[in-house]
Amino acid sequence: MSGGHAHGHSAGGDASSTTRIAVAFGITAVLLLAQIVGSIVTGSLALLVDTVHMLTDVAGLGVALGAQRLLRRPPSGRRTWGLVRVEVLAAAAQAAALLIVALVVVIEGVRRLGEPTEVPGPLLLVFGVVGLVGNLVSLAVLAGGRGSSLNLRAAFLEVLNDAIGSVAVIAAAVAIWVWGFQQADLIASALVAALIVPRSIVLLRDTGRILLESAPQEIDLEDVRVHLMEVEHVVSVHDLHVSTLGTGLHQLTAHVVVAESCFGDGHAPRILDALQECAAEHFPLPLEHATFQLEPPGHAEHEPHLHA
Repeated sequence: MSGGHAHGHSAGGDASSTTRIAVAFGITAVLLLAQIVGSIVTGSLALLVDTVHMLTDVAGLGVALGAQRLLRRPPSGRRTWGLVRVEVLAAAAQAAALLIVALVVVIEGVRRLGEPTEVPGPLLLVFGVVGLVGNLVSLAVLAGGRGSSLNLRAAFLEVLNDAIGSVAVIAAAVAIWVWGFQQADLIASALVAALIVPRSIVLLRDTGRILLESAPQEIDLEDVRVHLMEVEHVVSVHDLHVSTLGTGLHQLTAHVVVAESCFGDGHAPRILDALQECAAEHFPLPLEHATFQLEPPGHAEHEPHLHA
């Protein structure tokens, strides 16, 4: 006997999230055009890095926007969970792209050490301020929903990194304009690269855990096993698995051995209800998508796979 409940699978794909990303995408695309012009006119490596970074953001936000729309598609006979994993793939792609940008910055920075470029401070400052203002507007749009999905979290981090990059560009512009310190441009570009890497690695780690079906960090499998075995008439629990499908969507599957007599005296349905309630209410993350296979003692000996 197994049990499960049907729930909506549209976590992270609501209209509000889609609107937030669409607005941020529009603002960032306009800023990208402005910074392309600024990079050509000023020759600044810091602004070039921020522009390449912003190009990645535009592509990333475009992917995120497409992912939000795909998330709203209902499950089908072939895709029984719908497309909830699309947001995870989109977030992973954005993180990987940011790491590539950081590598490009290092290579270009080394090249420019031997071939320094004269950068006009005042003009660089103008483009830096324009970029910062636009990024702050995008951050304000995304801030309210960044905790609701990996997709929005990735988009927020993209724009946040851009905002920090704009601050670095402004600082470099002031140093060049006031003190004539041209090396400030290289320092600012290195700072932007240094800020990109750790955030990208964290995002890659989180998406990787989901794609590898790892148990969520908030869940201790042994704790789950202990709680399930506290249900009356439960003898043991094996083949216990907990994983995350997408934002706010976690699943649990387990084979639960119960006393032989429970299959004849009507206890089995009540045990199933108790297990479902335990999974949904007793842990840091609600495991509402729980499927239990109730087995009599000795049944596991007939199963052709190893038990965990």
